[in-house]
Amino acid sequence: MKFKKIISLALMPLIFASCVTLQPVRVTRNASLDNYTYFYITPTETKTGSTGGVYGNGYGVYGSSTSKSTNPADIISGYLIKRGMVRLPELKNDLADKTMIINYGETGRRSAGLGYTIEITLQIISAKTNEVICVLTGEGMGDTEADDIRIAINRCLDELYRQ
Repeated sequence: MKFKKIISLALMPLIFASCVTLQPVRVTRNASLDNYTYFYITPTETKTGSTGGVYGNGYGVYGSSTSKSTNPADIISGYLIKRGMVRLPELKNDLADKTMIINYGETGRRSAGLGYTIEITLQIISAKTNEVICVLTGEGMGDTEADDIRIAINRCLDELYRQ
């Protein structure tokens, strides 16, 4: 009986965390992306997140942790390369009319269940005119902050190309 209570208490956070509903991705589109073949991403830093737990069985205390790292620019780049776009290592004047610049930023956190979500915003601008093509804001929630960021970016880009 005691074992069942311990298992129930251990699984409660997982049950509550899986019940969190993420806010819908917000898209503000000012122009079409159809004419863009190239992209440049403003460099981002690697984000590291970890999760862990401690448990005991009456004979000792044990623990484990997991650490994950991600670089937002790499996630964005992989997504767009898979769609056939070309990443430029630097901006080129002769390709400016076909190049979009992507800026990434973390724009908030929201308490959700026993954890929190991370909200990110992607700003896509024209390399030729420096005008905003579109802005996407979405949130993600996973096991670590790195997961939160990956989920949020993928949700934003999925929504961008769904429309």
